[in-house]
Amino acid sequence: MAKRSYFYPTGGLPSQESIASGRSIFKTAYAVIPQEVMKDIVVSYFPNWTLSRAWVLARPMTGFSETFSQSIIEILPKGGSKNPEPDARAECVLFVLDGKLELTLTDKKYILTPGSYVFIPPDQNWAIFNYSNKPARLVWIRKIYNVAEDIEKPEPFVKNEKDLESISMPDTGGVWCTTRFVDPLDMRHDMHVNIVSIKPGGVIPFMETHVMEHGIYILQGKGIYNLNADSVEVEAGDFIWLRAFCPQSCYAGGSESFRYLLYKDVNRHMPLEVKAI
Repeated sequence: MAKRSYFYPTGGLPSQESIASGRSIFKTAYAVIPQEVMKDIVVSYFPNWTLSRAWVLARPMTGFSETFSQSIIEILPKGGSKNPEPDARAECVLFVLDGKLELTLTDKKYILTPGSYVFIPPDQNWAIFNYSNKPARLVWIRKIYNVAEDIEKPEPFVKNEKDLESISMPDTGGVWCTTRFVDPLDMRHDMHVNIVSIKPGGVIPFMETHVMEHGIYILQGKGIYNLNADSVEVEAGDFIWLRAFCPQSCYAGGSESFRYLLYKDVNRHMPLEVKAI
């Protein structure tokens, strides 16, 4: 199996010799936040989180992507939170990029390492701390859980990518694969966060155009994304933010697999009115 890696930002600032232009894009249908803009002066600090900071990559916005928030959290040694989630309606996924963390969930303690994946349903107490001597980084994806009649709330779980099989997409010969952390037909879940892997030279061979919103954090490799008739080159550490129905396809370049963490909203009826957020 090809070696996995998980890119993470470290902050800092560019030198005064750097040029001021860059690769950031924000359009009606999509946005690209490249890894080189995740610097010290754009971080956020959250209440009840100590020795921690966040690069906020997505938040609900009227007329754009409306269902989720996504951040990268950096937690320094002895930092973390015993009350991280301010909204009891929120479910979330944690995905560890770097370092070692201790999670308390359902009165159990878990050690999280790179590739660890945690699903936490709404109204669930949890805590997370860095008891190591090095910084740790993780992706935090949050969404208000969409309750469905006669459907139970999903249970929390902790997994790691290394323990799961990556499934080849039909008729691709293993070039395009997806690692799924929940059964796509499990109606309890109203969001999926998967890992997509495309081998060098592989392609998503059509312009996907669908109702699901996407948050795409590139873990490894590089590629070219076709987004609403634009061709955009992306690499590890970049974030692509797509509103519903943005046409999209991609081509994997470079010498290693192009891998990304993919959020999408799923398994619910469409609302018949637009609500301001």
